[in-house]
Amino acid sequence: MSQPKLTKRVSTALVNALSAGVVPRVGLEHIAVGREKEIAAIQQDFEHVANGGAAFRFVIGRYGAGKSFTLQLIRNLAMEQGFVVADADITPDRRLVGSQGAGVATYRELMRNLATKSRPEGGALTLILERWIAAIQAQVAQDTGMKPSDEGFDQQVEAQIRLVTQDVADLVNGFDFATVIIAYWTGYRSNDEAKKESAMRWLRGEFSTKTEAKAALGVRVIIDDDSWYDYVKLIARFAADIDYKGLIIILDEVIHLSKISTAIARQNNYDKLLAMFNDAMQGKVSHLGTLIGGTPQFLEDPRRGLYSDPAWQRRTAESRVIQSDEADTSAPVIRLEALSEPELQLLLQRISIVFFSHYEMRKQLTSTEISTFISAVRGGKVGSETRLTPGEIIRDFMTALNLMQQNPKLTLSELIQTQKYQTPPQPTEQDEFAEFTL
Repeated sequence: MSQPKLTKRVSTALVNALSAGVVPRVGLEHIAVGREKEIAAIQQDFEHVANGGAAFRFVIGRYGAGKSFTLQLIRNLAMEQGFVVADADITPDRRLVGSQGAGVATYRELMRNLATKSRPEGGALTLILERWIAAIQAQVAQDTGMKPSDEGFDQQVEAQIRLVTQDVADLVNGFDFATVIIAYWTGYRSNDEAKKESAMRWLRGEFSTKTEAKAALGVRVIIDDDSWYDYVKLIARFAADIDYKGLIIILDEVIHLSKISTAIARQNNYDKLLAMFNDAMQGKVSHLGTLIGGTPQFLEDPRRGLYSDPAWQRRTAESRVIQSDEADTSAPVIRLEALSEPELQLLLQRISIVFFSHYEMRKQLTSTEISTFISAVRGGKVGSETRLTPGEIIRDFMTALNLMQQNPKLTLSELIQTQKYQTPPQPTEQDEFAEFTL
């Protein structure tokens, strides 16, 4: 990914997010370190999706190991390369399958976060449609020599729009999807804001009854808990038809699926995930890439994780051919290993550069100071280099930087000597969420 100039807006977002212990949405390329193999593997997936195929990957890592960071980095990379991207966190109220709107709530969150290179913050659905319509109008004007005010111009534009929507009309629920797209164009042409908004509400999954949708748009179906994934596939095909490379969806925090208390409900969600996986692997969907972010517990717990389902265990377990120091980057599961010592030092160095630039401080930390800081945070205890995650170290490092900014005469070395660092306590064996790395 190209590294643009660090603006004040981006540095503010980076400093605020890192200080709060959350993953930044922008500017990750300024601090990204390592993960070259993982990004290269995902890059191959992007090429398959752009060429009309599909991809499905799990990105597995401990809490604080950089899983969400890596997913956000991939999200930004996809937008840079011309994909439409949508991401959502799974929560107790947002699932793949669920009653009382828990399934469609995930779809709504994806649509809320729908983003492109020109609208990276999300909410890009309206922009995508209007730019597409404007592009068709410009093409018709160029090809025919007509002006938008000329009689017959709108009919020419509508004919081109129908050519595109016809491609999705033959898919499951595609006819109604195409009807709503045409309805949006009709509202656009006649400046009917109510009709345009009704079409957008339908596309965002916000209609609660079929009667309401029929009255507003003349369609007899709505996007609901059972059908929402069909519309994700439709949007992927539609995005490719209007000159994007496809759709990349990212679902993070899927650990919440393993926390569903009812075994039947939990299995229903795993079955839905399996259907999504099989669609991608068997070529039943086009121009769609899916990334699932989870912890080792979500994947490997034999009681409540994916490994509780034999079908999932067959698909995701590591091959016996793989050695401990090797990784098959074509496998469905990408496991994030701990950053090496040089990578961790480089990460903190880049964070300090962003921080000092943001506050216009004429300071620079040496590699020795950063190395000493890492050792101090770890407390010099055996095994702490594997138990402490990058997220935990970054949190302490941001605290140190903030103290230095608030006390200009204070140095990192002095701060280390005055602070008491200790390794956070480890989960006990009774903790069902304990994760172990052997």
